[in-house]
Amino acid sequence: MEFAKWCVETEESVQKHKLRGLGIAAGRQAQAIGAIAKAVPGYYTDPKRIADLLKKLGKPAAAAHVEQKIPTQASIRSGDLGEILCNAYVNEATPFNLGVRRLRWKDHPNMSMRGEDVLAFNMDPQSGGLKILKAEVKSREGMRTAVIDEARAALCANSGLPSPHALAFVADRLNQAGDTMLSDALDKAQLKVGIRASQVSHMLFTFSGNDPLKLLKTNLQSYAGPMSQHYVGLRVDAHQAFIKAVFAAIGKVGK
Repeated sequence: MEFAKWCVETEESVQKHKLRGLGIAAGRQAQAIGAIAKAVPGYYTDPKRIADLLKKLGKPAAAAHVEQKIPTQASIRSGDLGEILCNAYVNEATPFNLGVRRLRWKDHPNMSMRGEDVLAFNMDPQSGGLKILKAEVKSREGMRTAVIDEARAALCANSGLPSPHALAFVADRLNQAGDTMLSDALDKAQLKVGIRASQVSHMLFTFSGNDPLKLLKTNLQSYAGPMSQHYVGLRVDAHQAFIKAVFAAIGKVGK
């Protein structure tokens, strides 16, 4: 998604935690929409699957496959795009670059998925030490305190650790894909040795039309738990119109 090419970023330390503000650089709105639209299909379906359909059935069939994966309801598109942006930002801007794109396993395009919005992982290649990022995402035209509090409560659930169901889901998908190193590490952590608070970091990621940084800072200042916190607020002008533009551009990608 190449955030660095269209995004400006600020960072502030809040106690021992980090608060980052993201926004679209002046004159880069169209570039941002294009980059995001190009990346979105890969969060709903495996590019190898698209390539296979292209080879066997041609471009119309591949396009139809992608289209049937894309939500049509505005509220679902908003939530999904927030999750996709968070996932991409985690991969590009943090050490947590392992995991799965869970939207590929949605039961229906216009349904939300349960569990943590984003789980990402980092493994030390020498020691095999496992670190986990648990993220919650909120997407709103106007971000409000109550919405951020809701995300904070979700992060604190299960003593701040990822839920067993969510970890099992990731481990199962990784195992099916042949990524046994990470799936074995997740199985061992969950089923044998346990997960310590020191292994887990949190991210609260917001995607909104207003500036959320004051609200995020207030919430972050109230956190007194043991996990490292990373709060990120991405602001775009005309939030709903921006989402519509991204999804409208998806069908044009590659034409």
